[in-house]
Amino acid sequence: MSAAEPLLQARGLTKHFELRAPGLFGKRRGTVQALTDVDIEVGHGETLAIVGESGCGKTTLARVLTLLHRADAGSIKFGGDEITTLSGTDLMPVRRRIQMVFQDPFASLNPRLTAREIIAEPLVIHGLGNAAERRARAAETAEAVGIRAADLNRYPHQFSGGQRQRIAIARALAPEPELIVADEPLSALDVSIQSQIINLMRDLGGRHRLAYLFISHDLEVVNYLADRVAVMYLGRIVETGFADSLFSRPTHPYTQALLAAAPHAGRGKRTSTGVLAGDVASPLNPPSGCAFHPRCPLATDLCRKVRPGLEPVAQSGADHAAACHHKDESATART
Repeated sequence: MSAAEPLLQARGLTKHFELRAPGLFGKRRGTVQALTDVDIEVGHGETLAIVGESGCGKTTLARVLTLLHRADAGSIKFGGDEITTLSGTDLMPVRRRIQMVFQDPFASLNPRLTAREIIAEPLVIHGLGNAAERRARAAETAEAVGIRAADLNRYPHQFSGGQRQRIAIARALAPEPELIVADEPLSALDVSIQSQIINLMRDLGGRHRLAYLFISHDLEVVNYLADRVAVMYLGRIVETGFADSLFSRPTHPYTQALLAAAPHAGRGKRTSTGVLAGDVASPLNPPSGCAFHPRCPLATDLCRKVRPGLEPVAQSGADHAAACHHKDESATART
């Protein structure tokens, strides 16, 4: 594997779910097009944020990348190795190297296990160390996330929400992964606790050269934490780039609308292309052409007929790309 090769690389990921009427042999009612032809990369030690409205496919993407769901099409490479079709014992080494932190810290922790047992659980599953070594590793990891060793014999219900999420992060760190997939890890926490978890994740990422796939709807958090950002709409990536470039020069009208609608305390008012009309279209029947065209103020007949591909944004470099027929016009209008 070359030094420049990304840690995680996915090409053409597609995942559809069939909807059926209730009952064992329910009639097929349609197909949810959760992901369609998604390309994505995460570099070593990099934080890539995935943003978009609810239902755009963010969580499905995370679950496909971690092989909790199997893609209908496409390929996934991790560390240069193809992992798309791995299963059973062949998949276990990859499971160790990719860990997840889930949205609800209480639901993701086994209420019958102590904090020490929860943190050590992946070590047991992967056969790492003996009992004494696992105990020491659990204490070491707990300390790294701010949980006292004296509290490790307590159960999840005896901790606050922020402490439970710290335990979940410690569990993810215990087997020394290279990538942590964090699916809305802050949304179930009080605002006063969120900043602690954000700073903890950022500190741990730098200290252990961890890569993160960070899913969030909070653009302020994303701007603070992410190196790169990918914006999703109806199961597709519509804009991607380094965080500084994307936040200072959003190009796709959907990205512009997301940023215009986001709270931004302490900053000047953002330029807006206008409030979006209508709701997100159903993934059961996505619009033709550009899926965003029914809500887009720049939409033309071309947008309604031809789906745009991700292409570099003029004057922003090859690392900033948008799937919009009018991306250069949109970018120019904001300068």
